[in-house]
Amino acid sequence: MSTTRPYPPGDRGPEPSGASGASAPVPSSGVSETSGAATAPAPVPASASGEGGGRQARRLTFEDASGVVPMARDFTREALYAWGWLPAATADQRAAAEDVLLVVSELVTNACLHAEGPDELRITCEKKVIRLEVSDRGTGQPTPRTPHRAGRPGGHGMFIVQRLCLDWGVVRTPGVAGKRVWAELGAPA
Repeated sequence: MSTTRPYPPGDRGPEPSGASGASAPVPSSGVSETSGAATAPAPVPASASGEGGGRQARRLTFEDASGVVPMARDFTREALYAWGWLPAATADQRAAAEDVLLVVSELVTNACLHAEGPDELRITCEKKVIRLEVSDRGTGQPTPRTPHRAGRPGGHGMFIVQRLCLDWGVVRTPGVAGKRVWAELGAPA
């Protein structure tokens, strides 16, 4: 796990949320900026992504929304269907999609419990890697509880994220309140 690495696996360049100190948001063409609603943007052309599969992105804002965890899961499930992760043809593919849904639930729940709630969910798919990013206005630093005690109630969210993901971390933009917690999961072979 790396929470300070400025580049995600695959060396795809700087973090879209500005880990290098500059703000460079994910392209949002076709995305509705209204609360709790979003539509799928057109995929970024393959030449822009550096790989034949292209980069696809979706964004959901949570401004004054209630029921944000099921809203985030439904939004993510729709993206998985649109990007061909669902319906799953094999048990491994179904497990990978369920892992994505579980991780998005954990990240959004943590923003609800430990910050002032989530501001936005970004989902990108590139090179068979799904990247989830949840932004919030919280000042805390998410970390897995150590030592992890399976029988203890609560405190399992970031442990689950750490176990299921290829990598995860936290990005803060200087001069901007809050943070963006990101996690990356891979498709089965």
